[in-house]
Amino acid sequence: MGRIFNRSYPLRFPVEETSLLSLKIGDPVAISGEIYVARDAAHQRMLAALQENRALPFPLENGLIYYMGPTPAPPGFVIGSCGPTTSSRMDKFTIPLLARGLRATMGKGRRSPAIASACRKYRAVYLATYGGCGAYLNRFVRECVLLAYPELGPEAIYRLKVREFPAIVVIDVTGRDFYAEREKRYNDSQRP
Repeated sequence: MGRIFNRSYPLRFPVEETSLLSLKIGDPVAISGEIYVARDAAHQRMLAALQENRALPFPLENGLIYYMGPTPAPPGFVIGSCGPTTSSRMDKFTIPLLARGLRATMGKGRRSPAIASACRKYRAVYLATYGGCGAYLNRFVRECVLLAYPELGPEAIYRLKVREFPAIVVIDVTGRDFYAEREKRYNDSQRP
């Protein structure tokens, strides 16, 4: 199984902060190690737990949350389709998690300017992976374990062990936003 890019920056989670400092928007990355899956309903429960000073089902510090809801695994795979969900739906939940040591989030689409500012403040990154490629992305998943909230079905929290999972840096630790900069560049090019 080959990489999508000729050159990707390896990222291992849990991640050392220094590994994130040299990443720039647009850089392709290959993620390995343990990451966590959570969507809207799980985020609501995690925030409630934090507000009530209860423990979370997994350690946030130096971790990555992938916004995804897996489908059942076909024969020969540990997970079914595992493509990203729209990240902006998690914006209202993200900053308290970054404040507690979460280093990366991953999904698809844009994030709010508040998330870009929080990435700068907490030295975190936002990564995007490929929407519409969920059946392909399962090839990079080595293990999928249900961790918490099984009653939520695909919105439960899962731990994934991944190897060279492909993504692109969309917001870096300086708060630069790939989409915002490309949009500005395009708009500037359209002016007479």
